[in-house]
Amino acid sequence: MRFAAVRAYRVLAVLSLVGVAACGALAADTVVQEIVARVNSQIVTRSDLQRSRDQMLTEAQQQGITNPSDDRIKAHEKDLLRDLIDQQLLLQKGQELGVTADTELVKRLDEMRKGMGLNSMELLEEEAKKQGISFEDFKQNMKNNIITQQVIQREVGGKLRITAEDEKKFYEEHGQELAQPEQVRLSEILISPKAASEEALAAAQTQAEEALAQIKSGKSFEEVAKSFSSGPSAGQGGDLGYFKRGALAKELEDRTFGMKVGEVSSVVQTKQGFVILKVAEHQQAGLPPLSQVEPQVQEALYLQRLQPALREYLTKLREESFVDVKQGYVDSGASPNQTLPVAVSADQTPAGKAPPKRRKRMGIFPR
Repeated sequence: MRFAAVRAYRVLAVLSLVGVAACGALAADTVVQEIVARVNSQIVTRSDLQRSRDQMLTEAQQQGITNPSDDRIKAHEKDLLRDLIDQQLLLQKGQELGVTADTELVKRLDEMRKGMGLNSMELLEEEAKKQGISFEDFKQNMKNNIITQQVIQREVGGKLRITAEDEKKFYEEHGQELAQPEQVRLSEILISPKAASEEALAAAQTQAEEALAQIKSGKSFEEVAKSFSSGPSAGQGGDLGYFKRGALAKELEDRTFGMKVGEVSSVVQTKQGFVILKVAEHQQAGLPPLSQVEPQVQEALYLQRLQPALREYLTKLREESFVDVKQGYVDSGASPNQTLPVAVSADQTPAGKAPPKRRKRMGIFPR
C-alpha cells in the first residue's frame, strides 16, 4: 500500500535545518551555538530546538490554541528534541540508502510555482525573499522532509500488511464512524453574463442552451464544461464534490436529489448566471458497503499501525547509533539499550589484549 507517510506522522515534518554549522557571527563577536545533542556525526543545537518550538507555537495559534501553558502544547513540547533527533536519524538513513530526493524536490517546487501563478523559479525565489524566507533554507527543509518521507515509506510503511480480514474487522467495529449522510456529488456548467444588461443575460442563456444541446448530442459533460463553463471547477470538468441535504438552495436540492446518477438537468437560472447540473453520484444515508469505503478503511488501518511501527524503527536506529544528549535536556524517544561513544586510553589496554569491556564517557558534555 502506498500512502504519504507524512500524513501519518506529521510531527516528523520538522521544518528546521538540523546539522547546520555550530557557530555563526553576531555583530562583531563570534557566538558558539550550544549543542544539546549529538547524533552520530551531526548535531542539534539550542537554536534548532528554539526554531522547532516557535514553529509549534505558530501552528498552535493557527488552530486557536494561544495559551503556552495549554496541556496540548506541553505534550508536544516534551517531544521537540525527540523529533529533531528522529529527523537526523532518518536523514542519515536516507544517505545510507542513497535517497537523494532531487527529482521530487524539483517537482514539488514547480507545483508550488504553478499553484502561485508564477512564470519562473526566479519569481518563486523573489516571493520567498519578500516574505523574509531564505530560499536555500526553504529548499533544504523541503528536501529533508522528502527524504524522511521516502525513508519511512521504504523502511516502515512499505512493510505494513493489511489483510481482507483486518479490513472487515475494522469496518464492523467502526460502522458508526464510517456512516454517511445522504449526499450527491455534482458537476456543473456555469455560464455567467458578461455584463449587467438584458442583452448579456440573453446571450448567456443562449450559450447555456448550446452547451446543453452539445451534451444531448453525445459530447461528454466534462468536455463541454471545459469548453463553456466560466465556473472555477471548469478545469476539473465541472466537478463540485459532495453536497449533503441542506447545503444547496431549496430549488437545487429538490431538483438534484430527485435526479438519477448520470442524469443532466435542464438550464437553471441562478444569481450567478445559468447553470447545468449533473448528478455524478448519489449516496444514501447510513453505512455504505465495505467495497465503497475500502480506501478509507485501508488508510485508517495504515495510519493506526504506522505510528507504533515507526516508533519501533526509530528506537532501533537509536540503538544502532551514537546519540548523546546534554544534561538538562531529555530525548523522550531514548532507548535503554542505546550506547554512547567510548574512549579507552592506551594504558588501559595491555599489549596483545582486547580493550576492556567497561565503557567510559568521552566527555562530550560536562556532567
